[in-house]
Amino acid sequence: MNQVIEGKLNIKKPQASYHGMYHYIKQAWKKPDIKTLRERMIKWRESDAFTKVDKPLRLDKARTLGYKDKKGFVIIRARVKRGGHRRPRPNKGRRSKRMHTRKNLVMNYKWIAEQRVEKKYKNLVVLNSYQIGKDGMHYFYEVICVDPLIPEIQSDKTINWICRSENKKRAMRGLTSAGKKSRGLRYKSPTSKLHSSEREIDSAREYQ
Repeated sequence: MNQVIEGKLNIKKPQASYHGMYHYIKQAWKKPDIKTLRERMIKWRESDAFTKVDKPLRLDKARTLGYKDKKGFVIIRARVKRGGHRRPRPNKGRRSKRMHTRKNLVMNYKWIAEQRVEKKYKNLVVLNSYQIGKDGMHYFYEVICVDPLIPEIQSDKTINWICRSENKKRAMRGLTSAGKKSRGLRYKSPTSKLHSSEREIDSAREYQ
C-alpha cells in the first residue's frame, strides 16, 4: 500500500519478474497449440515407430533430464500403442482359465518406449525420456540416449558415469526414472510391503 513519508507520497512500484527462456517454454507446453500439435502427430503416425531427430521438441524438459547439445547425445522419437496388451489366442489345448488374450503389465508406456529404443539402438544407453503428445491410439515420447564410446562423453565429468559397465542396458534393467516408478522404488521404505497392521506395529516400536 502507498504510504506518506515526510509529506511525500511513497508509491511502491511493482517488481518486475525476470525469467529465463526455459521458463516460458515450460509455460507454453502447459497449454500447447492444439492445431499445431495435431498436425505434428499426423506426421508422426505416418513415420516409423522410432525416428532420430536433430533437436528435442521440449528443450526445457530435455535439459532438465540431462540433455546437452554436444556430440554423443541422441534424441529418438518413439511411438507406442495405447490400450491393453492383447496377445494371440492360444490354439493349443489348455484349460479355459489360461485362454485369456490380455496381458496385464505393471509397466508404464514410457518404460516400454525406453526398452524398445534400447533394443533397437544397441550402441546407445537410455538416459531418460519425456512425453510429447498422445492421441486416441498412440503415446509419443522423446527418448534421450547417450553413446558411451564417444570421447566427448567419456571426458565429461557430469555424464561419464553412464560409461561404466554397471550402467549398461539401463532401460532393460529398470534403472531409469520410469522403470523405478513402475517397480515401486520411487518412495520406498523398509515397511512399504508389509500389511497395514504389521506396519503400525513396526512404527510403534520405533517410538518406544
